[in-house]
Amino acid sequence: MAAPPPRYSRLICAANIGSFRVSAMVLGIGESGEPVVLGSSHRASEGIKRGYVTDMRAASHAIRTAVEKAEGDTLSVPGVWIACAGAGLTSRVSAVEIAIGGRRIEEDDIEHLLFAAREHIQPDGRTVLHAQPAHYTLDGAHGVANPKGLHAETLGVDIHVTLAEGAPVRNLIEAVQTAHLDVEGVVASPLAAAHACLSAEERELGVALVEIGAQVTNVSVHAGGMLLGLKSIPVGSNDITDAIASSLGIRRGQAERLKCVAGSAIATPMDHRELIAVNAPGDEDSRPARGADEHNRIPRAELVAIVTDRLGVMAAEIGKALKALGFGGGAGLVVLTGGGAELHGIAEFMQAALGRPVRIGKPPALKGLPEAHATPGFTTLVGLCLYALDDPVDIRSVGRAEASRASPAGFGIVNRVMQAVKDYF
Repeated sequence: MAAPPPRYSRLICAANIGSFRVSAMVLGIGESGEPVVLGSSHRASEGIKRGYVTDMRAASHAIRTAVEKAEGDTLSVPGVWIACAGAGLTSRVSAVEIAIGGRRIEEDDIEHLLFAAREHIQPDGRTVLHAQPAHYTLDGAHGVANPKGLHAETLGVDIHVTLAEGAPVRNLIEAVQTAHLDVEGVVASPLAAAHACLSAEERELGVALVEIGAQVTNVSVHAGGMLLGLKSIPVGSNDITDAIASSLGIRRGQAERLKCVAGSAIATPMDHRELIAVNAPGDEDSRPARGADEHNRIPRAELVAIVTDRLGVMAAEIGKALKALGFGGGAGLVVLTGGGAELHGIAEFMQAALGRPVRIGKPPALKGLPEAHATPGFTTLVGLCLYALDDPVDIRSVGRAEASRASPAGFGIVNRVMQAVKDYF
């Protein structure tokens, strides 16, 4: 007798809508609580450029196709979690404090505090993606995970606020809805990626995450267990592809293949003696490369020179972003992820260019995760599922619950707002 099919208490579906590809994943939570990947897929992106929707119909079709492939023949998901990689992402930390008077902190005090924090979020005309309590403070002392039951004169909280431009986010949501799917949540791409490839210790001690997409690179800084700041740079791995195509006079498809198959960020003495074919096997219609031999081959050194030249420009922009975010000194770890982090030798190149330790970030080894999707290019997709599974508290929902039962007089406990919205650094 065949064993009954496993039962799942919850299904989570995520879609990462990138400029190069659209990927989707369905995660099931079994009776044991263990997450299992039930389906995943990807396809070429359409209607998306630099993280922005440029063709609603094409983008919706790509999303629908990717999700249907991930569902397979047996699964059906009503909605998806999506990542926001562009849209002018910014991050702030808000610190709010209320008076307790030395007594024991109760649950109501925490709710009043979070409501006070919600009231002092200042989006400045932008869309709030996240407003999450990072940690609490007692009499100015940081690092309190749960203040309930403790005594203090003042109780404070640091709130991480992620903002985005409203119109691009609405376009992303509409593209999903046009694909006949509900949007369960919109997650800033650096937050999703961090859930997948940064350890709790790294996020606590301090780490920079560089997510290299096809057309957008997100640089974020994490410390104290929260995202402190982020910058989006309008460059990505496609810029390397374009540089190869332009320098060699070949089509982008040829250039992309060369980059993935033979490209490297590290030059070796053998590169000048090694000839690489511009044509793909069996492709006789490929455009001959500038300076190629009669077999349409070029020295590998020529390709590596183009790649490293473009990477040097990207590294300079990443370095500027890290400096602007206050990630000073040379000791702080940088984690590279995203499809652009799959380039051979990129960790070594960036370590030399940035003058700090660098490692590659990959998704964790989830049960059922295909080997092809256990790569840096799918970190954000897996992170979306893990973020949804973790279900972090958003103070805006806490505030609504508090408002429904609190009277205006109850807010007299708010003593002061130390820093309504401030940059951490």
